[in-house]
Amino acid sequence: MGDRIDFNINDALKHYLSDPATVATPEADGALQDCETDPELLTTSLVNGILNPIVDSIAENPEALTRSSTFDSLQFLLKCAPNFLISQRTFPSDPDSELFKLSRSASLLSSATLSKIFDLIISGLSSEADAVHNDLETDEQDASRHQKDLLEMYAFLLQWSISVVEVKAAEKSSGAPVKGRGGKVTKSKGTARDGSWDSSAQLQTALDTMCKVLKLKLGKIFVTTSERDTFVGLFTRPVYLVLENEQRIKSTALRMHSFKVLCIAVKHHGHAFGAQTSIIQNLSYFEHLAEPMAEFLHILSEQYDYPQLIDEVLRDLSNKEFNNNDTRGPKSVSAFIIKLSELAPRLVIKQMTLLVKQLDSEAYTLRCAVIEVCGNLIADLSKQEERNEHSKMQINGFFDILEERFLDTNPYCRCRNIQVYMKLCDLEQKFPKRRQAAAELAARSLEDKSSNVRRNAIKLLGKLVSTHPFSVMHGGQLAYKDWDERLQAVEEQLNALKPPADSPGLGEKHSQAEATVDSVLLDEATTIDSPAKERAPMTERQQVAALKKAQEDVASSELMTRLQLTRKYYTEAMRFIEVLHAGSPVVCQLLSSKNKSEVVEAMDFFVVIDAYKIEAARTGIRRMLRLIWTKGNSDEGKGVQTHLIDCYRGLFFSAPDSFNENDAANYVARNMISLTFGATPAELTSLEQLLNTMVKADHVSNLVVTKLWQVYSVQKQDISRNQRRGAIIVLGMLATANPEIAVKEMGSMLRIGLGPLGRSDLALAKYTCLALRRMNPTKRQGKEAAVEASKLPNEHAILTKLAAMVEIVSDSKEWFGVAEQAMGAIYALSKHPDTLCSEIVRRKTRYVFQPRDDPSPTEPIEGIEGESHLPSPPPEGLARTQRAPLALSQLLFIVGHIAIKQIVHLELCELDFKRRKAEKEKTKAANASPIKSRGVDQDELDLIGGTTEDDFTEAMTHIRERELLYGENSLLSNFGPMVTEICSNNTAYQDEDLQAAATLCMAKLMCVSSEYCEKNLPLLITILERSQNAVTRSNVVIALGDMAVCFNHLIDENTDFLYRRLNDNDASVKRTCLMTLTFLILAGQVKVKGQLGEMAKCLEDSDKRIADLSRMFFTELATKDNAVYNHFIDMFSLLSAEKGLGEDAFKRIVRFLSSFIEKDKHAKQLADKLAARLARCESERQWNDVAYALSLLQHKNEDIQKAVCGGFRLVEPTAA
Repeated sequence: MGDRIDFNINDALKHYLSDPATVATPEADGALQDCETDPELLTTSLVNGILNPIVDSIAENPEALTRSSTFDSLQFLLKCAPNFLISQRTFPSDPDSELFKLSRSASLLSSATLSKIFDLIISGLSSEADAVHNDLETDEQDASRHQKDLLEMYAFLLQWSISVVEVKAAEKSSGAPVKGRGGKVTKSKGTARDGSWDSSAQLQTALDTMCKVLKLKLGKIFVTTSERDTFVGLFTRPVYLVLENEQRIKSTALRMHSFKVLCIAVKHHGHAFGAQTSIIQNLSYFEHLAEPMAEFLHILSEQYDYPQLIDEVLRDLSNKEFNNNDTRGPKSVSAFIIKLSELAPRLVIKQMTLLVKQLDSEAYTLRCAVIEVCGNLIADLSKQEERNEHSKMQINGFFDILEERFLDTNPYCRCRNIQVYMKLCDLEQKFPKRRQAAAELAARSLEDKSSNVRRNAIKLLGKLVSTHPFSVMHGGQLAYKDWDERLQAVEEQLNALKPPADSPGLGEKHSQAEATVDSVLLDEATTIDSPAKERAPMTERQQVAALKKAQEDVASSELMTRLQLTRKYYTEAMRFIEVLHAGSPVVCQLLSSKNKSEVVEAMDFFVVIDAYKIEAARTGIRRMLRLIWTKGNSDEGKGVQTHLIDCYRGLFFSAPDSFNENDAANYVARNMISLTFGATPAELTSLEQLLNTMVKADHVSNLVVTKLWQVYSVQKQDISRNQRRGAIIVLGMLATANPEIAVKEMGSMLRIGLGPLGRSDLALAKYTCLALRRMNPTKRQGKEAAVEASKLPNEHAILTKLAAMVEIVSDSKEWFGVAEQAMGAIYALSKHPDTLCSEIVRRKTRYVFQPRDDPSPTEPIEGIEGESHLPSPPPEGLARTQRAPLALSQLLFIVGHIAIKQIVHLELCELDFKRRKAEKEKTKAANASPIKSRGVDQDELDLIGGTTEDDFTEAMTHIRERELLYGENSLLSNFGPMVTEICSNNTAYQDEDLQAAATLCMAKLMCVSSEYCEKNLPLLITILERSQNAVTRSNVVIALGDMAVCFNHLIDENTDFLYRRLNDNDASVKRTCLMTLTFLILAGQVKVKGQLGEMAKCLEDSDKRIADLSRMFFTELATKDNAVYNHFIDMFSLLSAEKGLGEDAFKRIVRFLSSFIEKDKHAKQLADKLAARLARCESERQWNDVAYALSLLQHKNEDIQKAVCGGFRLVEPTAA
């Protein structure tokens, strides 16, 4: 026994934890000690030669470890491998041995050697545990000291070996290279075999062995607490080391075995405080341990009946304060608390009074955690079978916390709060009162400044609708009208059941109730009198009657109670629906949000509430249509368009699965038509784009198109005018993507829209003309699909019918729309539209100016050459019914519109000429000989070709300027002086409609010729200033905008008259003017000369649409080169001098404008210019305005700050 080692665990731990290289190994094998000076001697064969005998001896008897040579040799070998990660290797000094210097950075042992050592220690400890167990069972006390030392030695080596194995596993997973001699990156010995070694199985066996040892009656071996704690620490320390490895913790088997070791140590060996400390540290330094630590505590509580540790950890965490810079700690603690509340809610609820204190923490992640914990606890309490008053109080308390958190300062907390409510919506218990409060708070959150909060608020409202508790009765639909009718019916039933005020039965019930409650206070006489009245014996008939009456009273009472509950149910449902109606307009606004995910949620919300028949959904669904124009350059923009199409397909264009093909087509066609009912022009334009996109994506079947034509063409039975109109509107929209849809049914359109039905319904005729225009693809469509535009001769039936529709006699205002679309169709379809329109003008002129007593007005029309195929004008009776001013108004409308269309026609002719010339040159170049001959002649040809094109352009300009309005043979030349005469003599021509038509005609003619424009511009401006008709003023504003594009030099000097309309009394004129100026300024068509202040005033207009349009204008203007900065001073001067602008409104405008001054240089320059005004301010209001503007600019000028701090000083001039 002379070579038995004298092992002291405390001394060994002291050296090991300080620096493993300092652990003394004097009795190690001599061959190993020789390697200290020459590391190259440490070969695998040498190590195996020393290790194999040790393995054999310990396998034979575990006590062989107590030999000094065996124990020191094993320690020596373990020192040859690093047992701390690179980030943790901070040692007081370097070892003297060259071998151990190298082992600091790289393992000098192969994986096979490490595996052999690990197996040796595990098997030895396991055998020793069995031996100790047998000794303890036989109560052999003499061997306890020897067993204690042996267990400590094995446990010490096991801790060391696990540390080495974990370092190797960590470096292997991170792929960290190791350094050899001279700092070069080298591979350790046996690296070739390292990749195949997975230590997980051995580690699992080691953890099993630890559990076996810890299950022993260690109290009999380790007498003192300190000895036991030291020994248990040899097992728990490596377990925590294993848990620090994120890859290890992902293995369920390893994780469970690690938890088992810790649970036994806590439960049976007093490791609770150590575990508490380790858990808190792990949460602070290792984010991946948050949920595993919660899982460990749950297992400890459930399987080992030790919930005390949860209480201690939560108590410790609730008092913990985190540094402002520490983000990892709060995040990890939050995840831990949330997971623990999911696994062990009954234990967490005990410590909620302490955890709630974290709601005051500056770390928002901790506040989020408490919010989610409250939600988890509510969910758990609601699932309990037995509910008492205490649990109800707890639920109410947690709901109170959640409702308060809607106002948390951090948007992430507000979002988490809303998400918790969404989870609670899925509970079986509905909490009606709390749901109502949540709905109101969510509706309020729709106006939150954070888009993320708004998006989640929309989702919560949708979730509240889809999980609402009002589906028990009446099927669950939430139409306000239906619920209101039900409530009124219940109210009527209740009023019918209420007895009269002097009812004796009611009096008896009240007196009985009073006697029951306050019998002591009643006088004796009353008590005596009452039974005295009932002493008279009742006959059998009276008893039956009394019994019957009592039964009726009970039934009536039960019915009243049931009706009262029903009324309460209906009232709560209506309150919920009212919240949704109040929130829907805000969600409509959010459809215009810049945040695309918010827009998508808003769309989904309207789809959901539409499924529940909530009336407010229709407004939102119509508003969604405009999203089809979302710019699709980015994935977000395309995502919005795609989602919109999906929503509309689900709502309108997808029939239920139970329908057959024919029924499905009927369903879709009917829905398409319904979308046109009550739609505004803007909505129809958006719907056209939507249907266009859907046709291109092949989402509209041919059968649906056929059904639409059937609705449009039906004649045998009367159908709604709106339905027939809707059918042709939709067909015209579909034809924009596929003109063949219109071409195939020309006959139907001629028969219906341009036939008797169209003449009786001018709106139907207008939309039919529009559909006919779509037979030829537009310029944009022509680019997308190589469709050659086919033009028709003027004798074609379509054109003759269109001409007849223009000449139809009607007093209806809708005639103007029909005429406009018919002439547009003529110019789109005819080869020679000018010829046909000239004849229309001639015939209309004859009709207007012919004597009214002429018995046969149609005679001159029949004699027109080449027009015999055109239909005759209306009969005489109709002609006589039309007022002369209205007929003249219609003529002037035709003339003006033809003038505009003729300009467009000329431009198209010029483009067509250039296109043909380019194609001809391209063909000529392709067919030309590669040998260049007659180069001079070729250059001359090119010159001629260029001249020809220039000549053609000049000819078009000459026709426009000199021939259309001033040519000898021009038909329009007769009307220029006429409309000027009518407009200048409004006293002679007093008809308001005639004046409006004449003004519009003159404005259109002014767009044709600059000479005519210059001559009549003063008259047009006078009309703009003096006309009492808002429509006329709006038309003139639009016309001036067009003239600014055509003849910029004429309008540029008169833009002040345009800006004045921004102060027009009529909102429609003001809005039209703002839109026109927005286009002209942003397109660079007019120069801004200080009038932007007028547009800035519109930011505070009472009409929201005007204010929004102005806001959009300045937002777009700010993208131009320093435009807001350049005009800021001018705008400020105008706004400050405006007496009608309140101080608060002024501040809001200036604050909005100053938000576009982003460059520091610009801010400083503006501040200097504004500061110079402080000394010249004549009133305190002026001074306050300048000071406020300075406060918004980031100038950092001390002199300016001093001047502002000095306040306003009124300096009066001294008397001479």
